[in-house]
Amino acid sequence: MAIKKRKGFRFSNYVAPNLSPFEKLFEIFKELITHTSGDVDEALDWLRELDKEYGLTDENYTIDDFVEDLKAKGYLREEFEKGENDGTGTSKADLAITAKMERVIRQAALDQIFGKIKRSGSGNHKTGKPGRGDEHTGEFREYRFGDSLERISMTESLKNAQINHGIGNFNLSEEDLVVEDTQFKAQMSTVLMIDISHSMILYGEDRITPAKKVAMALAELITTRYPKDTLEILVFGNDAWPIPIKELPYLKVGPYHTNTVAGLQLAMDMLRRKRNTNKQIFMITDGKPSCIRLPDGTYYKNSVGLDDYIVEKCYNMARQARKLHIPITTFMIAKDPYLTQFVRHFTEANRGKAFFTGLKGLGEMIFEDYEQNRRKRLKG
Repeated sequence: MAIKKRKGFRFSNYVAPNLSPFEKLFEIFKELITHTSGDVDEALDWLRELDKEYGLTDENYTIDDFVEDLKAKGYLREEFEKGENDGTGTSKADLAITAKMERVIRQAALDQIFGKIKRSGSGNHKTGKPGRGDEHTGEFREYRFGDSLERISMTESLKNAQINHGIGNFNLSEEDLVVEDTQFKAQMSTVLMIDISHSMILYGEDRITPAKKVAMALAELITTRYPKDTLEILVFGNDAWPIPIKELPYLKVGPYHTNTVAGLQLAMDMLRRKRNTNKQIFMITDGKPSCIRLPDGTYYKNSVGLDDYIVEKCYNMARQARKLHIPITTFMIAKDPYLTQFVRHFTEANRGKAFFTGLKGLGEMIFEDYEQNRRKRLKG
């Protein structure tokens, strides 16, 4: 009597991947260069301090060797500045990250944030509406007049023919044919607003670095997985201005107040130029609106409490966005009761969404909301 083999799982102790000295340091360096906003010298200073404390290197591979490898692999470049008033013509070399390194940082942010989210399936986003699209659903239905031949599932149709007419006398009729349903691919235009007011680094908490990571990861996701979608990024302090994706690693907080109205105006101007039906605004902020630019070009600022004049301007912008069918999703880092009330009124005026969150989980929250919004048509 044959013994039946048992099937199951075999567990073993976790074995850490065998990383080279360069790879170990590179993982740390990618995180440091994000925190230092692209300042290579500062990142290397931190790396040397960590090396002293934790013994990251030895005599066979030093930090200097690591720097040389970064340059050789195309992650760092040397920028030369002529010496001043020394008459020797000597130059000083400063290290800067390359476009290749910028891409690596974005990919690392994507892996760090998006890797935590449970995903199903692949491909571009769906509208959820069946039709003659190009996104397979995995579901079948009977053949209808007008269905294209390439949509017929031969495997399922032959199976039906055998069931309906028997195996001995093969016969395939129109009633046996089945086709696979498809869905139209939707396109999304997103503007991500990042608050760079001074409060993003106040109170002993670095809030700008997580915001940068989210922006870099979202940019990398859309570029690689949803190339038909568009993502534009703007920052807002006293004013608002767009920034290219390649500048994200270098983003810093300024000595600014929070001009939310300017950011929303610019975001809507960007989206008006897009032909996509689906448009949305994501806003990452931790503070209250405290600044607005007046028609004469001067700034009206008030950092004490919520200013009724500024707040009402924000509500008006929310209503304008609603008329343009542009939902605004606000990711509010701060949780002060009076700010929470403001965000709720703002969200109600736009009929958008609001998330009151800390820094941990911000990325996953934004990604999940992006995916969810892409599965439905936002224009009502």
